[in-house]
Amino acid sequence: MSTHGVDTDLRRRDAPSSVGGPFPVAPYDVPRQWHRGMTLIATISLFIGTRAAWTQAMLDHPPVAAVISVCYAGILVCGVLALAVRSLRALARVDVAVLVLAIALVLCGYWLSHGGTDEGRLTAQAADQIRHGQPVYGQPWPWLFGTPSSGLTKTMSGGADLTYGYPPLTALLAAPVHAVLHSAAAATLVTTGTLIAGAVALWLLVPTPWRSAATAVCLGFGVLPGYARSGYPAIVALALLVPVVVRWPATGASGRLGRDGVLRAVCLGAACAAQQLAWFFTPFLLIGLYAVRRSDLGARPASAVVARFAGVAALTWAGVNAYFAAQGFSAWLHGLLLPITQKAILHGQGLMGISYYFTAGSSRLDYYSYASVLLLAGLLAATVLFARRLGTAITVLPWLAFYLATRSQDGYFLMMTPLWLAAAATVPASSLAHAWQPRLPRVTGRHAKAAVAAALVVPALLCAAVAAASPPPLRLALTPHVSGRSHTTLTAVTVRAVNTTGTALTPHFASRVGQGASNWWTITGGPTTLAPHSGAVYVVRPPGGHRPLPRGRQRMYLIAVTGTPMTISNARIDATG
Repeated sequence: MSTHGVDTDLRRRDAPSSVGGPFPVAPYDVPRQWHRGMTLIATISLFIGTRAAWTQAMLDHPPVAAVISVCYAGILVCGVLALAVRSLRALARVDVAVLVLAIALVLCGYWLSHGGTDEGRLTAQAADQIRHGQPVYGQPWPWLFGTPSSGLTKTMSGGADLTYGYPPLTALLAAPVHAVLHSAAAATLVTTGTLIAGAVALWLLVPTPWRSAATAVCLGFGVLPGYARSGYPAIVALALLVPVVVRWPATGASGRLGRDGVLRAVCLGAACAAQQLAWFFTPFLLIGLYAVRRSDLGARPASAVVARFAGVAALTWAGVNAYFAAQGFSAWLHGLLLPITQKAILHGQGLMGISYYFTAGSSRLDYYSYASVLLLAGLLAATVLFARRLGTAITVLPWLAFYLATRSQDGYFLMMTPLWLAAAATVPASSLAHAWQPRLPRVTGRHAKAAVAAALVVPALLCAAVAAASPPPLRLALTPHVSGRSHTTLTAVTVRAVNTTGTALTPHFASRVGQGASNWWTITGGPTTLAPHSGAVYVVRPPGGHRPLPRGRQRMYLIAVTGTPMTISNARIDATG
C-alpha cells in the first residue's frame, strides 16, 4: 500500500462518522459522547423532586412555584441542547446552565422547607448558646425533640441523646446568622449555602467534561440538598474536603507545602472541626500522601512534608475548638466523641441487620463494633501495603468499616460521595503508579498479595461472625393485650423473660415495625435487673398507652435491649389469636 493510501486510511479512521463504527474519533472541537452523557445525566437529575416541590409551592408560595416552572422549562431546553450542540464551547455553556438551574432549584427547596431536623435544631441551639456565651456541650435540650421532623437518637441503656454531639465549626458559622433569623433556619441556611459553595468549587476544579457530573452528585437527585435543608454538619465538612481531595497527590510535590498545600491542610483541619466523618478520611489521606512523596523525595523529606501538612491541619482544628475546650474540657471531649461512645440503638442497612431483623437477636453486639474498628485498621494497613492500587480509592475505603458497625446507615457516607467523583476526575491511577510500597518478603505474585489483603480483613470478619452467630441473651414469650372488638389496638404485653447468660441484664423494651424502633415502652411490672440464669415476668406498655397493630403482611416485634453488655432479643407480637 502506498504512503498516500495509508494517509487516506488514517484520515478515514480519525474522521467522525455519522453511521460508522461504535467508537468514532472526534475532532478536537467536537464534544465527546460521554461528555454529552454526563451533561444529560445531570439534566435528568434535576427532575427528581421537582414536581413534589412545585406541588408544595402552589399551596403556600405561588411565586416559588413559578420559579420552579421556569426551571422545568430550562431542564427541557438543556436536555435538547446537551444532545444537539456541535462544539465544546457550546456544551460547556450548557454545563453552566445546568449548574445555575440546579442552584435555583436548591434555593427553592430551601425556601419551601428550612426548619431542619434534629441535627439542624441542635446546631441552631448551639449557635444561640455561642451568641450568649453559654456552654454548648453537655447541655440537654429535650424541647428540641419529639416532633415528626425532629428524630430522637435512643441509646441501648434505655435513654436518649439530648445533647450536641458534633464539632463546633458549623455552630460557629451559624451563630451570626442566628442573630438575624432566630430559628433552625440559621443552621440550615449555613449548610445549604456551604453545599452550593462546595458544588461550585468542585465544578470549577474538575476537568470540563466532568463538571455536570459534579452538579448531579452535589445538587441533583434531591439527596444532598435534602441533607442540607435538614442542617447536617457533615455538609460543611464535605464542602471543605473538596479542595483537599482534588488532585491530592500534588500536595507537597516540590518538598514544600506552598500556598496550595497550606490551604488544603487548613481545609482538612476545618473539616475535622465541622463533623467527625472527616476524622475517618484523614489517616487514609496522610498514608497516601506519604506514599506518593516518598517515591520522589525519599523517606525523610516525605515525612517532613506530611508532618507539616498534618501539623497545619491539627492547628486549624485546635484553633476552632480551643474556646470550647477551655469552657469545659470534659464536656467538650465527651460531645466530640459522643457518636462513637453513645451506644445508640441499632440502625442501618449493614451487617448488624442479621441480629436486628433476621434472627432472634445477639448477646454479643459489641463484636460488631470490634469488627468495625478491626476492618478500619485492616483497610489502613492495606492502603500502606498496596498504595499504588488502593490510593485512588481513599475517598471510598473509610466508609467500608461502617458496614460492620451497629449504626450502619448509608447517610454516614452518602454525604461524602461527591469526594468519590473528585478523586475519579482528578486522581488517575498514573498519579500513584510509582507510589512507595513496603516490600513484603516472598510476597511477589498476584495471588500472594491477594492472600495478604484478605488476611488483613479476616479478624474483622471473624468478630462480625461471632456477633451474628451468638444467640439472644433473653428467651422471650409474649402475651399481648388488645382492646376493641377488631383487636387492632395493643395496650400492653406480658413478657416472660429468661436470662440465658451468666451476666445480670437490665432490659429495656421497644417495638419495631419494619426497620425503626419505637420510643421506649414503660415497664409497669417486673424487676429492673434480671439475674443470671433466672426468669421474670414483665408487663410493658407502649408510649401513650396504646399502639395500633399492623395490617396485611406487616409484622410487629418486641425488642429487648441492654447497654452493658450490648445485647438485643427479638420476639414477634402475634395478636391474631
